[in-house]
Amino acid sequence: MMHNALSVDVEDWFQVGAFERTIDRSDWEGLTHRVERNTDAVLDLFAQAGVTATFFTLGWVAERYPALMRRIAEAGHEVASHGYDHARVFTFTPEQFRADLRKARAILEDASGQKVSGYRAPSFSIDPRTPWAHPILAEEGYAYSSSVAPIRHDHYGWPDSPRFAWKPVAGSDLLELPVTTAKLGQRTLAAGGGGFFRLLPYGFSRWAIRQVNGQAQRPAIIYFHPWEIDPDQPRVAGAPLRSRVRHYTNLSVMARKLRRLTQDFAWTRVDALIAQEAARAA
Repeated sequence: MMHNALSVDVEDWFQVGAFERTIDRSDWEGLTHRVERNTDAVLDLFAQAGVTATFFTLGWVAERYPALMRRIAEAGHEVASHGYDHARVFTFTPEQFRADLRKARAILEDASGQKVSGYRAPSFSIDPRTPWAHPILAEEGYAYSSSVAPIRHDHYGWPDSPRFAWKPVAGSDLLELPVTTAKLGQRTLAAGGGGFFRLLPYGFSRWAIRQVNGQAQRPAIIYFHPWEIDPDQPRVAGAPLRSRVRHYTNLSVMARKLRRLTQDFAWTRVDALIAQEAARAA
């Protein structure tokens, strides 16, 4: 049976891209923090299912909840970087990006006791605007990035990216592992998890993963956020309607869908796929 990669983008309900223009970073500290309880609930769900995963974690979160990082590591999961405070990569200069990488990694490694070798850009914000991002990741010693969504989307996307693992830096072993997409005729469909998994019928995700595993003979890379299993989180009344619909729809069914997902497919950490995917990378 093929193993797919399950990943969790560890950030709190107020740190998401959908609310970045509504909630100011200076207000984060005073808001109700729910990331620890929600991530612990994810850890319990994974323990019951007997799966391991990769937790792409904000340095901001690890700084405040170091014991949570230790629990993730001690449960056999991979701790990887999601940057420090969810700033999109294309908002940085190259020097600022390098500084953000170093800051987040130092915090994550200190808190978890694990070496951090993986990175996921907030909101999949490595794209044609950031030609320096992958070379800097390679220079900083990262083994892989999972920062590209090879789709068209109003918030992110690099539709011309390869759909599966590729090497973005000549002469480097750095691997880019895009989140999963499916094909419907000539159309490339987002199928990597997150809001697409939560909002669409479960059957769509099952079909997409089976297509990737069967027709393409490649592992799927799926992600979600701890806040997606928290229907009781605060509501942001001032956010745009589209953002509120995307963020709050189907929160109450997400945990049940995740349990089904863990039963229907075999799962592992992202770093467990590196050697296999490097051999097939473009």
